[in-house]
Amino acid sequence: MRSIVRSARQICRLAAVGAALLGSAAVAEPQHGVAMFGEPALPPDYAHLPYANPDAPKGGRLVTGEVGSYDSLNPMILKGNPPWQLRSLAYESLMGRSYDEPFTLYGLLAESIDVADDGSWVEFTLRPEAKFSDGTPVTVEDVLWSYETLGTEGNPRYRGAWLKVADARAVNDRTVRFEFNENDRELALIMGMRPILKKAQWEGKDFADSSLETIPITTAPYVISDYEPGRYVTLARDPDYWGNDLPFMAGQANLDEIRMEFYGDQAVMFEAFKSGALSINRETDAQRWETQYAFPRIESGEVVKSDIPHERPSGITGFVMNTREAPFDDWRVREALIQAFNFEFVNQVLNGSTLPRIESYFSNSQLGMDHGPAEGRVAELLAKYEDDLLPGAMEGYSLPESDGSERNRANTRAALGLLQEAGWTIGDGGALRNEAGEPFEIEILLSQGGYEPQVAQRTADLYVAALDRLGISPTITLVDQAQFTERTNAFDFDMAWYTRGMSLSPGNEQYLYWGKDAADQEGSSNWMGVKSDAIDGLINEMLTSESREDYVAAVKALDRVLTTGRYVVPVWYNPVSHVAHDSNLHYPETLPIYGDWLGFLPEVWWYEEG
Repeated sequence: MRSIVRSARQICRLAAVGAALLGSAAVAEPQHGVAMFGEPALPPDYAHLPYANPDAPKGGRLVTGEVGSYDSLNPMILKGNPPWQLRSLAYESLMGRSYDEPFTLYGLLAESIDVADDGSWVEFTLRPEAKFSDGTPVTVEDVLWSYETLGTEGNPRYRGAWLKVADARAVNDRTVRFEFNENDRELALIMGMRPILKKAQWEGKDFADSSLETIPITTAPYVISDYEPGRYVTLARDPDYWGNDLPFMAGQANLDEIRMEFYGDQAVMFEAFKSGALSINRETDAQRWETQYAFPRIESGEVVKSDIPHERPSGITGFVMNTREAPFDDWRVREALIQAFNFEFVNQVLNGSTLPRIESYFSNSQLGMDHGPAEGRVAELLAKYEDDLLPGAMEGYSLPESDGSERNRANTRAALGLLQEAGWTIGDGGALRNEAGEPFEIEILLSQGGYEPQVAQRTADLYVAALDRLGISPTITLVDQAQFTERTNAFDFDMAWYTRGMSLSPGNEQYLYWGKDAADQEGSSNWMGVKSDAIDGLINEMLTSESREDYVAAVKALDRVLTTGRYVVPVWYNPVSHVAHDSNLHYPETLPIYGDWLGFLPEVWWYEEG
């Protein structure tokens, strides 16, 4: 099994990056890159990203598998269910992200970026060689059209930032300028990360209603070469890709073909991988990784197992509660449902007790909340919103622990006490009822084709048994990926399996995840429906921070408010990604701090026969 550990050199390099982030965000003149705090780690004459292998050969094929289906090739709109990889593989932006530096971008379609000292505007100058896949040049008109269209007709994730743009205009035939109506130091970076589309392709077409009938013309190194709705999508590397000689792209886009196969069942997909129909498999079940990878292709050496560590936050994974309606609008009920989840027992049954618990939204990182009472700048920030805080935010909060036995007696008693305080008592037949005599019933919504579906279902089965013991009547509803997306977009659920990854550079996306405006915005990520002055205020504190220290304090304070809001019954995270793959597929020895995340697989992998 291949395992990679960071060297002392890498650790020192990361420390140096962190120190650089402590400086000013001002940019006095056009530069090759931008950092929200300080300066980019790579100089203007850098040769390649630190985690890319510039000597990687071109060629080969990668076949990946997904459980579920798709009915759209446009990942920029709310309608439809596109393959999730399309956004990163088939579209490019003005700036490209280095996944070895939080809050740092380097020029991609844009050769330079210029930011006002106070962050009130940003300008991008296009590279003269930048072209779409049909050979036509990328123009300022294409850029302005893309931003306005995405900001008004695109997925809700694009709209919040567009509302903060006071003016967008061409400065000359290669430079575009965005002026902002709010103090938000992240906006300059966000403007660099929007996908650029060809305006002429969409004239006379309904962008928001497009699905499979239009294959977008883009600037990326990969183009959609073939597809069959619901079954597969094939991406081919464009030999005439305009950015082949860019330092940013050195060692990236090495594979000639990437094919995404879709399966209706996880077990069938795994068998396809074992037989050689698929060339890679990410394993999210720690127990299965240890017990079910002894098949012939592993033993012959055709397939190898790689453990890829990372340093990103845990994020939040578990059962999210919809607070828009009773009984989940009562924090005591939510805390009771967290008390009822017997983490130690479930973790032992499903993972052999090998995986750490998610303790907060940013745990496993320097951004995670500290245990015990809030102190220093964190306490100062929280004090501004004291009336909006729930118990534990100021004084400290920890998730319940059990003795590991299945009955979980102590925490079950604590849960019943909280439910009684909230007006729920045990009635005839042992059912939990409110003052109106109505039973406590919960529907837990799961997807057959969602991320780690089998883990979700096995976890839910164990959780249901614990809820039964409380007198709650839970029902597990299993739907296909399209129905799951439709229902969660409309917030039509009581509880649902929920995963939200967090980065080391949280910013405006936090409004979409749990901001007040997103709570009633169909398709937003605020599944829990939280509306909190403290959350919105602390996100604003993050975005207007003048120093790295204030920024970190604001995120730590936000983490406390989210965690003590008790919106999700959290499960576990894995600090190591498990990837089994064809032995002819390789990745660099130097890993990005994010590990196996965006920008890594397949971007910097290559094919080379041993």
